[in-house]
Amino acid sequence: MQARMNSPVMIIPEGRQALYSLSASVGKAGVPPRTIGLIELRASQINGCGLCVDMHARLLKKAGETDERLFAVAAWRDAPYFTDAERAALALSEAVTRLSDRSDPVPDEIWNEAARHYDERGLAALLLAIATINAWNRLNVATRQVAGEWMKSAEAKSLVESTVGSH
Repeated sequence: MQARMNSPVMIIPEGRQALYSLSASVGKAGVPPRTIGLIELRASQINGCGLCVDMHARLLKKAGETDERLFAVAAWRDAPYFTDAERAALALSEAVTRLSDRSDPVPDEIWNEAARHYDERGLAALLLAIATINAWNRLNVATRQVAGEWMKSAEAKSLVESTVGSH
């Protein structure tokens, strides 16, 4: 496999920094980093972003996430490993990632369940995290970035050492 081109955020570093800054702001909003990592992993699975699926599974594993939970993220509704709050965040992530799949993209049922577990700041963090991972997914999928290649850079190795749950 070969990428079509270098990642756009490597060509325009200001774009990369903007996405990193957005992720960093989400990390300060009080939603558990593992929850953010789970929604990033799930959105990346939906979008078929091999690079991000690989990255977020590795970051979650490094943060102590269990294999059972990592293996079951794609089938979270049928797995007993997730809390009600995590389920609400995963449902919101799926709905916001799949906006064009239904006439009411984020139904009240999904929104209200998320709002039951997260305050306004937490909901804002979830939405920003979902929007950010969808941006990363679109950049990586469009340019066919290769899973695992990101680990070869010194910056990526530093990221794994210092960051969990965000880019």
